[in-house]
Parts: sequence; structure tokens; C-alpha cells
Amino acid sequence: MNPYEVIIRPIDTEKTRYQASELGQYTFEVDQRANKIEVKRAVEMIYDVDVVAVNVMIVPAKASSRRGRRRIVRRSLWKKAVVTVAEGQRLDVFEGV
Repeated sequence: MNPYEVIIRPIDTEKTRYQASELGQYTFEVDQRANKIEVKRAVEMIYDVDVVAVNVMIVPAKASSRRGRRRIVRRSLWKKAVVTVAEGQRLDVFEGV
């Protein structure tokens, strides 16, 4: 699988910014078919860093209500990967945002 197909987008929240600055962990939305090895290779290839660990989880689907009468929207499930890089290395994607 192409590395640019494995990683869909970085996740940028307050929690992920803390993890990036203090723990060296970066969070990405990844393709549902990707496994830990593919995620590791993709991050190493795209960002040119050494990956120490990869944790992968599936975020379940959720139903949310929108404005209006009985309008319920269902968000589909997606896969998330938390990537830990070697000490002293950083990803430029999260810097200066």
C-alpha cells in the first residue's frame, strides 16, 4: 500500500498537542485496512523519523442529532494510530500550528 494512502490526516486536538510536545506521540487517522507495520513504514518514509512504537485503535461509529426535528446523522467508524517517535525527533506537521 502506498504510504500516502495509509495516512489520511493528522489529528490535531488539545490532547494530541500535549502528547506531541511532552511525550513525542503523534496521532493520525489511517486507512482501515492498514496494520501497525504499514503505519510505521509510512510515517518513517513520509516524515523521515525513527518510529519506536505504534498503537492502533478503531474509533466506533456514533449517532449524533443535528438541528431540526428528529434528524439523526450517523458518523462512520474510523481507525486511529498513535505513533511514538524516537527521543529528540519531531514531526514538522504539528509545529507552529
